Amino acid sequence: MAPRDTLDVSIGIFMSFKDLGIAPALVEALDAQGITSPFPIQTATLPDAIKGRDVLGRGQTGSGKTLAFGLAMLTRLEGRTAKPHRPLGLILSPTRELAVQISDVVGPLSRKVGLSTQVVAGGLSYVGQIKALRSGVTILVATPGRLIDLIEKKHVLLDDVVITVLDEADQMADMGFLPVVKDLLGQTKDDGQRLLFSATLDRDVDSLVKRFLKNPITHSLENEKSRAADMQHHVLIMDQGHKDLVATQIAAREGRTIFFVRTKHGADKLAEKMLRSGVPVGVLHGGKSQGQRTRVLAAFKDGRASALVATDVAARGIHVDDVSLVVHVDAPADHKDYLHRAGRTARAGATGVVVTLATHKQKRGIFGITNLAKVKLNEVYVRPSDPELIRVTGSQEPSGIPVIVEAERPGRNDRGSRDRGDRGGFRRGHASNFKKRSEGGGRVGEGEKEKPVRSFRGAAPTKPKYEDRPVRNDRPVRNDRPERTERTDRPVRNDRPERTERTDRPVRNDRTFRADRHPKAERFEKSDRPAKADRFNTPKPAKKSYKSDSRPSTSTWRADSEKVERSEKFEGKRPAFKKASGPKKFAKKAPAKRAPVAKGTFKKAGPKKNVGKSKPRTK
Repeated sequence: MAPRDTLDVSIGIFMSFKDLGIAPALVEALDAQGITSPFPIQTATLPDAIKGRDVLGRGQTGSGKTLAFGLAMLTRLEGRTAKPHRPLGLILSPTRELAVQISDVVGPLSRKVGLSTQVVAGGLSYVGQIKALRSGVTILVATPGRLIDLIEKKHVLLDDVVITVLDEADQMADMGFLPVVKDLLGQTKDDGQRLLFSATLDRDVDSLVKRFLKNPITHSLENEKSRAADMQHHVLIMDQGHKDLVATQIAAREGRTIFFVRTKHGADKLAEKMLRSGVPVGVLHGGKSQGQRTRVLAAFKDGRASALVATDVAARGIHVDDVSLVVHVDAPADHKDYLHRAGRTARAGATGVVVTLATHKQKRGIFGITNLAKVKLNEVYVRPSDPELIRVTGSQEPSGIPVIVEAERPGRNDRGSRDRGDRGGFRRGHASNFKKRSEGGGRVGEGEKEKPVRSFRGAAPTKPKYEDRPVRNDRPVRNDRPERTERTDRPVRNDRPERTERTDRPVRNDRTFRADRHPKAERFEKSDRPAKADRFNTPKPAKKSYKSDSRPSTSTWRADSEKVERSEKFEGKRPAFKKASGPKKFAKKAPAKRAPVAKGTFKKAGPKKNVGKSKPRTK
């Protein structure tokens, strides 16, 4: 295999999208969106990708990779039509959030050149994806898990795919998708074009490149050098008890902030404290359904939520404009996670600050991670409301007015998370309505005033109260009804005979007693019932004594014949007992007499003759 060509992207070269060779309809669409000049990674990769070469793009998140491979694919597939269940272009993404974001960027542009796109990912409508594939989709944006599921059920065939894009290939390898990705790439055309974009090129990604990319050209963007001036890294050393309070003060700052934690429970707990303190914040983690994630990201993008608490599920590929601060509440697992978390800020040439909250014991581990990431840290010791904390992060005191997040009804496709946290108790979406009395719950008297609250969700139109509704006076009065009069035309019935007592009924004295006619036996009267036995005053039966003469005789070991002889011998006389001369155990026992043996019973011992031989026959 020929060695790959490697080109470093030069930042000083500026070209227009028209000069790069993309379709004119796409240039007009980009101009309408205000995008006129391409980024360095787009300038480097677009000419080679449009020519049909395999491309390996190495660049940090936020460098414009989505438009780089999206414009190349749309230009090459312009005007083509896909057959049902047979897409022509495939974009693989590690997460559903990134897949939805890619579709939001590529979808509007694809309609300008007569193409269509469809997202295939878990958590979205399964039936809707099948219907779209049945009608024919040109470009498929998919996650590996849902795509392999649809392929096994014969809803998708990849035989016609001519362009395949792998976005965030290093994260796919970290998540264990590499065997599935190799299987999917093996189902596409052997002579098809493949574009691979990754922030890092480790062993797993390198093996993927060597197997499926043919003589690729590598375009590498000098991320560390180009973004060092745009991003500042700090580690804030503090006590463990001050961590949540410091994070809340940072969240109250002006501007958009993303907080990264390690677990879903930690994200919910930190967000709840921020909401109580008056900070409008959203939560994003794997326990949320797809609909909830979409609404949280929409609230964060349009400014209703100024802060976002997320796990590493949002660390890759989620692009939100103007994020000026990233806070590591929990330290990342390795240097790769640190770089991808930090990549949420200073995107597309903007500036940003990355802050890590650590205790004195965690300081050594943080410096070890940043040394591997080749990041220089500034160490600062802070306390809540410290001037150094304000200087580095711009923190403020929160308002103290709790922010109430309105309960949401689960949508049709909002299937619950895998942790099954809402199986028991209140239904999902209603548990937040029940609060402690100390938090403002319970009954409110007439003299008590409700605590003022804020909501960062869109205000729903309130219905007017019953007292405020206008009185309807335009209703016509009906005067055409006849007055109700008493009915005098009803005839009086005087022809009924008066009811008299019946004296002709015979008196029945021949009726027998009930017991003679009913199969049940005659019941006893109280006086005829037998008296119950008194259980407590009745004398107990005397216990049977075994010392009396009526004790039954027991049999002995002697034979019946001896009994008979003894009874005949001592009949009428009882022998006197002799006094023993000594202890019984020292008395000599008389030798037992053997029964006489008849002569001829025993034979003399000697060698056996004719052993094993049959006796001779005698006549």
